[in-house]
Amino acid sequence: MATASVHDSQIDLSIPGVMNYRDRGYFGVSGRGINATMDKSLKGYKLPVESIRRNMRITRKRSRGERPYSVMKTIFHDGHMFVTTVARVRVKCMFMCPGHNFMCMIRMKKKGMIA
Repeated sequence: MATASVHDSQIDLSIPGVMNYRDRGYFGVSGRGINATMDKSLKGYKLPVESIRRNMRITRKRSRGERPYSVMKTIFHDGHMFVTTVARVRVKCMFMCPGHNFMCMIRMKKKGMIA
């Protein structure tokens, strides 16, 4: 466990031999896994077409895993935890996950995907 002052890029949680899909914030940081970090344009330079296409392929892979977190952050206001202990944060998150699944079920029912 590390303090909040340590950036995520300083802690390598990748598994050797497994694809490591990361966003632009980890550009230039090497990991133990197979590198699939999105390319970042440097100040004053544009990305080449190959890098833009590569970023789109990575985005398609990452979007399915990032979508639930995005919904939880915007709808359930998960970005700010107003509780003080780890146990209370855990309880709050335990209610957010079924809430997200319930919202997905309602959306699928409205679209006629489930009976």
